[in-house]
Amino acid sequence: MLKNYTAKYTKIKSGYMGQLVEWPEVITEGKTLEECREMLKDALHEMILAYRKQKKEIPIGGALIEQLPAEV
Repeated sequence: MLKNYTAKYTKIKSGYMGQLVEWPEVITEGKTLEECREMLKDALHEMILAYRKQKKEIPIGGALIEQLPAEV
């Protein structure tokens, strides 16, 4: 059964930072929230591929849910 990853977005000077709560190594930045969201999805995909290649255990998850900053 697939669980969700929580995507947390933080407003920063250069735009937004996105990070997965359950997998903190998956982190990225974007100028807009939408750009950050897309980059975080790409980062998650790349991390899953890298972990599989290295035969590492992937943190439980499989989809994204989002926690947006209060000012959005």
